[in-house]
Amino acid sequence: MNMDITLQQVAFFVVAIFITIFSVLTVTTSKILRSATYLLFVLFGTAAIYFLLDYTFLGAVQLMVYAGGIVVLYVFSILLTNSDQSLNKKMNKSKLLASLISAIAGAAIVLFIVLTHNFVPTATAESQELGMKTIGHALMGSGKQQYLLPFEAVSILLLACIIGGLVIARKR
Repeated sequence: MNMDITLQQVAFFVVAIFITIFSVLTVTTSKILRSATYLLFVLFGTAAIYFLLDYTFLGAVQLMVYAGGIVVLYVFSILLTNSDQSLNKKMNKSKLLASLISAIAGAAIVLFIVLTHNFVPTATAESQELGMKTIGHALMGSGKQQYLLPFEAVSILLLACIIGGLVIARKR
């Protein structure tokens, strides 16, 4: 049995451990601002996985949209609403039991997949990543199979959320 471990596999395992640690910290910390910061690190790790898989465009989008935009939106909404005061509630036993059962079921599913899958790379001749210009035209075009209208709808929705958050957080 040949167990040659490549540098890419070592990098994958390091990033996977990084993501796992910060994922657990994200959901277990009692400070919501720290939780958003840990989420930022998880999103950075996810982008690193995309870069390891040679999905450079997807990794860049992960960094710009999620790590850059969504986490900043979370931080602004946290700072505007002073949510730390509402987190002092204790979790009751039924919610704790449901959380524990869900965590054990999720761990069992992941363990089953890891132990039963071969993880053999597919035989592709070369990475077939599309160019940025092709992706840009597909996203910003207005024809069939193009996404200008959904992109604009999401931007208007995000603007409405920001304005709504400011209106709610504004002191009377």
